[in-house]
Amino acid sequence: MAEDKKTKLDNTEAEATVKSSDASTDKPEVAKEATAKAGKRSAKALKEQAEKEAKEERKAQSKEADKDEAAKKAKPAPKTRSLLERRGKKYRKSAENIDSSKEYSLVEAIALTKKTNPAKFDATVELHVRLNVDPRQADQNIRGNVTLPAGTGKTLTIAAYVDGDDVEKAKKAGADIVGTEEIENKIAKGNLDFDVLVATPMLMAKLGKHARVLGPRGLMPNPKSGTVTANVAKAIKESKAGKVEFRVDSTGIVHLGVGKVSFEDDKLKQNIDTVLSSIKTSKPTGIKGNYFKSMYLSSSMGPSVKVVLSDLN
Repeated sequence: MAEDKKTKLDNTEAEATVKSSDASTDKPEVAKEATAKAGKRSAKALKEQAEKEAKEERKAQSKEADKDEAAKKAKPAPKTRSLLERRGKKYRKSAENIDSSKEYSLVEAIALTKKTNPAKFDATVELHVRLNVDPRQADQNIRGNVTLPAGTGKTLTIAAYVDGDDVEKAKKAGADIVGTEEIENKIAKGNLDFDVLVATPMLMAKLGKHARVLGPRGLMPNPKSGTVTANVAKAIKESKAGKVEFRVDSTGIVHLGVGKVSFEDDKLKQNIDTVLSSIKTSKPTGIKGNYFKSMYLSSSMGPSVKVVLSDLN
């Protein structure tokens, strides 16, 4: 019995040894199976990935080559010229007489503006004043009219939109075009060959239908500019004598012609002083700080001259 037990024990140990041997033989397969489950890719997937990376690298190299080729073919960037360099020869020659970093007195600026006028005709002397206002605010939308003591130097064509007794008064005052029908015919044909249009308050409703035509050209009569009035004769005489209207643009600048280059310096100064005085009178009460920010003089086609503001603010 003891021997039988020993034999059985030996057989059991032998079987265990065989199983252990078999297990060690199968171990690589188990490891392989475990590796696959751990997320390792197959040889096919690795090959595809390598091919994809090689393809991307070829694309990148191709793009770089295209960029290099385009850079070789590209023309050099054009040199940007300043505004002064893009001007005409006469303008550039005139600008050489002006020191852009300097502020000139009004007397000096007038003389320099006349000297640097490059035009052959009798150019207009223009005044440009930047104000410390916001035109979007109703109380800061500066507007007014002033009669220049020495006149504008222009021969204005005055039209009077009047009827009845005012027709004869307008003619005596010097109006060039008088009557409602005659002016309406000109407007209908687009023949706006007049510089100022004066009308009576009673006829403004009738003239309102032409606002889209007259408004953009600055010809629509307005009470603030003195062109809508019951005293038509006075308005015509003032316009003939050199009455002009000034108004700030959207950037807060007043642009106005104040005479001709052929004017004497004293007359130009009188006109400019009158305009500046009128603008100063129109200063809104809510403005803080300096009212005048900058001022320039120029001829119609000439360079600008900066004027000192010490006497204005």
